[in-house]
Amino acid sequence: MSQHSASHHDHPHGEGHGHRHTHSHTHGHDQDSTPLDWNSIGPLLEQQAEIASPAYADAAAWLDTLAPAQGVRRILDVGSGPGVVTSVLAEAFPAAEAVAVDGSPELLARARERAESRGLAARVSTLHAELPEAIDTLGRADLIWAGNSLHHIGDQRAALVEFAGLLNPGGLMVLVEGGLPTRHLPSHLGFGRPGLEARLDAAHADRFAEMRAGLPGFKDEPDDWRTLLAGAGLTPAGTRTFLTDVPAPVSPVVRKLALAHYERVRDGFGDLLEADDLAMVDRLLDPSDELSLHHRTDLFHLTARTVHTARKG
Repeated sequence: MSQHSASHHDHPHGEGHGHRHTHSHTHGHDQDSTPLDWNSIGPLLEQQAEIASPAYADAAAWLDTLAPAQGVRRILDVGSGPGVVTSVLAEAFPAAEAVAVDGSPELLARARERAESRGLAARVSTLHAELPEAIDTLGRADLIWAGNSLHHIGDQRAALVEFAGLLNPGGLMVLVEGGLPTRHLPSHLGFGRPGLEARLDAAHADRFAEMRAGLPGFKDEPDDWRTLLAGAGLTPAGTRTFLTDVPAPVSPVVRKLALAHYERVRDGFGDLLEADDLAMVDRLLDPSDELSLHHRTDLFHLTARTVHTARKG
């Protein structure tokens, strides 16, 4: 699978670390085979991840308390997208080389530019790799971060075994999976039936399940990450959830991201929505409507990402 910014994208059910969780990573889980234009998607993925970057910095600081005693010398950011989290990890672990791993050369170029702009070029590198086929080419690491990327691999259990094989003794495997769906709006919008976002979550879950089932080598596994990590021979080392809370009134960038999110909803699983809910989505996207996302004063951005960790040895 192409790990485009899986770790940093945005699923319509929530922003990832900067991936196009619209593949779904924008990722929006595209259901067709149309190639994604990463040059156009890249800035959006970067903005998504930047909004979440304080939460990722908090997560990285927590990981520092779990890090192997010999220190962290090499980090793999699997499904790095435009490299926002790669740079966050490099800043949190100043003795480490951080490697952005992704299937999109365009996004890896953004990761390099970002590292250079933050004075990290000497310690941040990129590696173009299609996963899971290329896992065994990634090299050894003290910390492997897979942010919203593992769920784009059909056999998650087998991939975790392979990742565990790359870890040095004492090394940490870090999965960002689950949390809470992103919320942008109150339940009552002033039109239509209250509770739109909850119904969109349900439709997204159906489309996400379709995406998973269509992956090469798909294995139907429960989302029991602790058990999967233990099954890979690792020792679970703790799970924490990190909040991104941007209250109303929001900046133009956050408003733009909410619009992009709803555009992906319409394009990615609008066919699963009832007619009245699809009409609500269209109203939210209509710039001439005073109750649309373009003009609402009650727009916000609230999400939570869960980080699961396990140690080798």
